[in-house]
Amino acid sequence: MTHEFAKPADPTGAPPKLSVWTKLAYGAGDMGAGMTSNLIAFSFLIFLTEVAGIRPAAAGTVLLISKVWDAVNDPLVGVLSDRTQTRWGRRYPWILLSALPFGVTFFLMWLVPPGGSGLRFWYYVATSILFQIFFTTANLPYATLTAELTQDYDERTDLNSFRLGFSLLGAISALALGLVVTSVIEQKTLQYTVLGGVVAIASVIPLLICVFGTYPQAQRTAIAMKPGTNDAETDLPFFEQLRIAFSNRAFLYVVGIYLFAWLALQITASIIPFYATFWMGLDSYFLPALLVQGTAIFMMWPCNLLSRRLGKQGIFFVGIGVWLIVQLGLFFLQPGQTGLLYLLCVAASFGVATAYVVPWAMLPDIIELDELRTGQRREGIFYSFMTLLQKFGLAGGLFLVGLFLEAANFLAESDIRIVARRFILGATLDGTGFPPEQAIQPDSALLAIRAFMGPVPLFLLCCALILCYFYPLTRTVHSEIVLQLAERRRQQQTDTE
Repeated sequence: MTHEFAKPADPTGAPPKLSVWTKLAYGAGDMGAGMTSNLIAFSFLIFLTEVAGIRPAAAGTVLLISKVWDAVNDPLVGVLSDRTQTRWGRRYPWILLSALPFGVTFFLMWLVPPGGSGLRFWYYVATSILFQIFFTTANLPYATLTAELTQDYDERTDLNSFRLGFSLLGAISALALGLVVTSVIEQKTLQYTVLGGVVAIASVIPLLICVFGTYPQAQRTAIAMKPGTNDAETDLPFFEQLRIAFSNRAFLYVVGIYLFAWLALQITASIIPFYATFWMGLDSYFLPALLVQGTAIFMMWPCNLLSRRLGKQGIFFVGIGVWLIVQLGLFFLQPGQTGLLYLLCVAASFGVATAYVVPWAMLPDIIELDELRTGQRREGIFYSFMTLLQKFGLAGGLFLVGLFLEAANFLAESDIRIVARRFILGATLDGTGFPPEQAIQPDSALLAIRAFMGPVPLFLLCCALILCYFYPLTRTVHSEIVLQLAERRRQQQTDTE
């Protein structure tokens, strides 16, 4: 690894401590990723069907294609950024040059071009792929900065905590902006155009803050980083990394737990707009989404506290158990019961928080088990596959919802306009001259929407609970692993002396 940063002022070459400003600037770099990812998860599918007039199955396919490309894009950018050598280091040129295209391509995703649905389908495929490219070229080099800003174990933990905090802040901010925009602007197309533009600008600025706020620290730290200290895992071929990860039986359980819980979360997130609009008859879906996501942030703290008393499996059973009850309640909820809807959204946040916290809390235990067996710490391999699963969970959730809505004869915006014209001169469904949108949707589509709000995520969450029950790394087993590792390290230290 070659660094061409200026030498630090400290003549001893000791790694300088990180300032609070550096940690804040680093954390800000993930705010844009949180904003854009969350808006896509909650709003992109309904935007494509209700504003762009694309059939639900085609709309879900847009996201699926972009995420399949992302699976190729991630390792490619990782290799290229590792091999980049400039006077500004390896990562900063990627982040800086990607910041503006990252915002522009995201904004383009929320425009409605002229032409038919077929032309628009390919437009959104192209803009989604372009956005994923620049999302990766900005976010992946950014994520690796933790290793280049400090070598201190605790400081790296601090950086990741700041990163998570800003990512969640961005996710909530996107939904809050959506609530404000939809309350001020009535025209749907303009709503999404304004929202996409504001989020695009708000996503670029934190990336620039990260670059200029952390670069001086990177300059001071670079000389203290020993050349050639790249993790051995980065040199392993992709399929060898795959073999290592999936030969660990405990990791397979965590993969299953995370995939089922995350898929349930993404399906719920993508169906909330349809559920709130067509079943509950609300003017805006952003408040229910904000209640689920926003309250989940505050629920993470009690989740962490309870996990110390109940264990990771125990808190997962409690949190997901509450979530199961909520999903059943949402399935049987009737139009007009808005207050109960908001109450159930708040209650669901506890289960959502456990789905966020527990699988990621299990992952360090997996890494220590792997270290005990192999003598190597390979965090990057396990974390990279979890991140990849997160992306596939988002794409898979949106694709499945779109596919089943299509099969249930859901009417997209173009279909609704046709139905409205048929009723304009005659009797209408509500007697006012135009049929209400929720009345236009056939019973089969409304049932599909409610099914994705209740039974489908309920089944997925039950699968996650079953895997969690059989998860082999209990508190007792993990304590034994830690003791064996400590004994090995003491023995290695004695041998070197």
